[in-house]
Amino acid sequence: MHDLRISVTDRCNFRCTYCMPREVFGHDFQFLAREELLSFEEIHRLARLFVRAGVTKIRVTGGEPLVRRDVERLIAMLSDLRADGLADLTLTTNGSLLAAKAQRLRDAGLDRVTVSLDSLDDAVFQAMNDVRFPVARVLAGIDAAQAAGLPVKVNTVVQRGVNEDSLPGIAGHFRGTGIIVRFIEYMDVGTTNGWRLDDVVPAAEILERIGQHWPLEPLPANYPGEVATRYRYADGAGEVGVIASVTRPFCGACTRARLSAEGELYTCLFAARGSDLRAPLRAGASDDELAERLAGIWGRRADRYSEIRGAQTRDLPRVEMSHIGG
Repeated sequence: MHDLRISVTDRCNFRCTYCMPREVFGHDFQFLAREELLSFEEIHRLARLFVRAGVTKIRVTGGEPLVRRDVERLIAMLSDLRADGLADLTLTTNGSLLAAKAQRLRDAGLDRVTVSLDSLDDAVFQAMNDVRFPVARVLAGIDAAQAAGLPVKVNTVVQRGVNEDSLPGIAGHFRGTGIIVRFIEYMDVGTTNGWRLDDVVPAAEILERIGQHWPLEPLPANYPGEVATRYRYADGAGEVGVIASVTRPFCGACTRARLSAEGELYTCLFAARGSDLRAPLRAGASDDELAERLAGIWGRRADRYSEIRGAQTRDLPRVEMSHIGG
């Protein structure tokens, strides 16, 4: 366990069709109440125990993490864990509020940011986020992050018949800018997005579509367990990555734990249920007791969903991606 993803809210201001489809997450959907959410102090305490157990990278997620009030205060608190061994503090966002918050996040100690951006075609992008949010405002957020000194990566989820024609445009836009784009195969996270295997654009096709414009060469992984397979442009104009959990599962190398906004620990993105940490935390458990619980949960994990995906997983319950941050 080297990577911890911390969800700070289950709410989001987008209704992306592959994550929080409007027909499910409508006006009457019951999101977590404020008292159910872990406080920043509770998150900080658990995060310290994770770092002491070997976690070196923390990613703050949601929902959309920037809708959580004063999230930059949490970033500052987590940044203090560098003394305990934290090496990398990052955040994933849809970019909608990034222009207003980028400098405060950097000042609080954030190392870098990942922005979800599925198309530069405004009509396609607005259809996918389903709240008519314009792509220009996400690009303005990316510009603000760079101006604040935050390195940026871009994540693009690729769906057949939706945005596969957008891939060269996104790749071309960020070529030579220092921004790495990672193209992600559409996954069957949760049970509400209507996933079908036919909707997946395989990594090989993604690379072929980009390679037709700019030849690519493979790169070695940056670290053991890295989920993105890396490729450089042959002309030296940067790199791209593909995350292929559907066609090239990497369960055996997974080092990621996920903490939901209400304190459930998940050992897999496709898990049916988590393990409650909030209850013992609020009942007065000591650090040693909580650390022992963390070690026991991680040590018993046997998740292999992506390796066995098929008939035997089709009807399994799965936590929604918006609940644990992808």
